[in-house]
Amino acid sequence: MKRVLGTLALAVVVAAAMPVMAQEVAEGQWINLFDGETLMGWTAFGDADWQAKDGAMMAMRGTNGFLASTCQFADFELVAKIRVKGQGSAGIAVRSTLSGHTSETGGAALVLPATLRDAKVQEVVVKALGNDVSATVDGVAVEGFSASNGRGHICFQFQRYAGDRRAPKVEIMEVKLRPLHLKPIFNGKDLEGWNIIPGHKSIFSVVDGALNIKDGNGQIETAGLYKDFVLQLDIISNGDHLNSGVFFRGPAGVFWKGYESQVRNQWEKERTHPVDFGTGGIYGDQEARKVVSTDHEWFNKTLICEGNHIAVWIDGYQVSDYYDTRAVSEDANGKQGYVNIAGTIHLQGHDPTTDLSFKNINVQEYPNK
Repeated sequence: MKRVLGTLALAVVVAAAMPVMAQEVAEGQWINLFDGETLMGWTAFGDADWQAKDGAMMAMRGTNGFLASTCQFADFELVAKIRVKGQGSAGIAVRSTLSGHTSETGGAALVLPATLRDAKVQEVVVKALGNDVSATVDGVAVEGFSASNGRGHICFQFQRYAGDRRAPKVEIMEVKLRPLHLKPIFNGKDLEGWNIIPGHKSIFSVVDGALNIKDGNGQIETAGLYKDFVLQLDIISNGDHLNSGVFFRGPAGVFWKGYESQVRNQWEKERTHPVDFGTGGIYGDQEARKVVSTDHEWFNKTLICEGNHIAVWIDGYQVSDYYDTRAVSEDANGKQGYVNIAGTIHLQGHDPTTDLSFKNINVQEYPNK
């Protein structure tokens, strides 16, 4: 795939979605799109040599290329810290496609002064909320954004100036994002908007503003159906190495189907060796690369499901990044095949030892494009 952003000192590509009412808008938890050590969550295109080195994502060799997030994002606030050295340029694209030119794919580019070259680290902030998209560089506002995509990838561009042999260097020291326009799906008072699958043993109640699940097995699910979305919630395991899960794209009223994002804060010898897929792993499909959370402590889970791609962050640290390339599962079993339908979000009571609580459960649904 090819993408050309031109010889921009800094390009910010943006797009628009349906307008939202101000009272519906909520701010989410921040997640890190760069972990400081690896390129997890990113894919490189072009001939630029992208590496994670010395606490930065950097490109030093090649002629032209870009680094794209594996996730697509819709409404969000993004903060990135960037430095460009030598004869080259950097760019940022948001809500971007991965093919074609921005003038033809619902995007638009804006050229900023070439102040990043041989410069200090600069902070770029982009806020995308419905039709309103804005950006600042070191606090100075940038105007003139207009495009049509409601969601898309975040891309960083590297380009060497034609005919110049001096190697440019692009360094990205920080990339963090928080979803916006999240809506609560649990009111913290009662179980309105949730359905309990009958005939099972779990006990569901609201305790101190949290949805508590005791005993097992069992399932409580949303009345609404969701396909492409960001889900954020806080979870605590009130015991040692307890087992539960956050299921999604499950057929309504059907027990333990769809995909499961595991909840189990247990590891062997070190946190990079999870037991039973580990908290944030995609159960049956991909282990968490690290168990970040700890029993008896609240932690935040951010889950993004869009198309055949699933990613999970625990306390802002990405632990899974999964593309489901299998044949479609006929019974919506995410452990055996691709689940391509909208479904419920449901919480699991696993066994008689179950004692977990969930609160601040919020969802941002993605627009169709």
